[in-house]
Order: sequence, then structure tokens, then C-alpha cells
Amino acid sequence: MKKIVIGIFVCLLSVGVRADEFDDVLAENNINFDDYYIETPDNGDIECSLDTVSLNAGAVPLPVADFDIAGIMLGMDFDEVKFIATVDGLYTERPKNSVVYSMHPDWKYNLDYECRRQKIYAPAQLEQCINSLARNRGVLYASELHLVRDITGETIDVFFTSNATDNVVWKVVYKNDTDEIEGDAEKFENQRDKKTMYWWQNVVDKYGVPNAGTTRWASSDNSFDPMMSAYSGELELIDCGKHTEDSALNAQHSQDNFAAKPYAF
Repeated sequence: MKKIVIGIFVCLLSVGVRADEFDDVLAENNINFDDYYIETPDNGDIECSLDTVSLNAGAVPLPVADFDIAGIMLGMDFDEVKFIATVDGLYTERPKNSVVYSMHPDWKYNLDYECRRQKIYAPAQLEQCINSLARNRGVLYASELHLVRDITGETIDVFFTSNATDNVVWKVVYKNDTDEIEGDAEKFENQRDKKTMYWWQNVVDKYGVPNAGTTRWASSDNSFDPMMSAYSGELELIDCGKHTEDSALNAQHSQDNFAAKPYAF
């Protein structure tokens, strides 16, 4: 079936197809994207910087690449994460748009150019054309998985690299309600303080004492190596190096595969 679908789109691009015909072709071949929530990926640039990480005096690098949040580790592939996160029923996928699909912006620009060269201009048909080509060329990928634990209100958001780097985890964000309080009365302040103390004690019990400041666990003094940061009711496990490698490869591959017109001079 995959070869047939690819063949269909090769034909569409080679002979050209009117926008009003495009929907008919998709329908005839049972191609639709209703099950795919597609959006621009979270690029995470705000978390990744060239600044060095200052390890505490006397501290040694920690094996952050081996850290896990509810069993989820950096470098795991999409199927591994789905299995580990939901196998015991502790977490489930959130009810709506639990999986987000994306393509690197440079690839989207490439495919937009190709589709418009075939005179597909209407926004809906153009988006369908781009998404169809992206899926068949392997540049549409599962970029996010969103999990919830209904009994406690905890959430885990998992972010993946593209297929260029094997669609693996580069960031995990965990959140709970530690920082939430019901009011300003003395009893609520007391409850909040106890929740906060309980949270931080559990974090230290699992991951050990931070080695970079009071809330960060670092693999080295290089901010592009795996690192984990903790906040009140939140953990962020991140590998900026993997994310940066993925972005660079996508940019290069999209340039190498840009379907420019065959100029002759």
C-alpha cells in the first residue's frame, strides 16, 4: 500500500493536479489526516544556550543520561516510551491530541514550494499536499507525547527528535500540583510548606544531591550534555546536544533535497 501511495504522489507531482482534484485523489485512496494532530515542533531553543554549566565545588559529573522520569529516559524511541509509560496503567495518554506530529520547518518550506509549483494554492489543499508528501518521505514524525495521571493530576510531556536522528526522546517535562494552594489561611500555608518539603525530599531521594547549584543535575560543564533541572512541582530532563544535532541534520538534508527548477545556463 505504501508503494502505491508514493506512486500516486509521484504522478501528482509529475503531471500537476488542480486543487479541486486533490481532495478527490486523497479520498479515492483512503488518505486522510484526521488522526494526525500536526503542528510546528517545540524547538526548545529557549532552554538551550552556549553558556557553560558551573559545577559545585568538589562536585563530580553525574550520569544524567541514565536518569528517568516515571521510567522514561533520554534517547528512548517513541514505541518504548508509549509502552513503558502506560504498561502498568500509572499514566495514560491525555484524551485529546496526545500525540503531536511535526515536520522540521525547513522541510515544510521545501514541500510548500513543490506543491505550489503544481498550482495548489488554496490553504486547505496546500496543507494536505504538504502533509501527504511529508508523511511519504518520512519527514513527518511523532514529535510529542502527552501523558496524564488522573488520580493525582500529574502530567508528563515527552518531546522527540525527528527521523533524521531516529525519533528519540530529547526532553521530558514532568509537573504536579506541589505549588498549588487553596487559599491564604494559616492551614493552607502549612499544607503548602509540607507539600513542598515532601516534593524536594522525594526528588533528592531519587536523584541524589544536585551538582550544579541547588536545583540542577549536570553531566558536565557543557550545557549541551544531558541535564536535569527541578522546580517546585516540576522536573525537566533535557539533551540539548541531541536536539541541536537533529535541527542541523534537518536543515542540511532539506537543503540537499530542495526541488529547485532545472536551470540551464
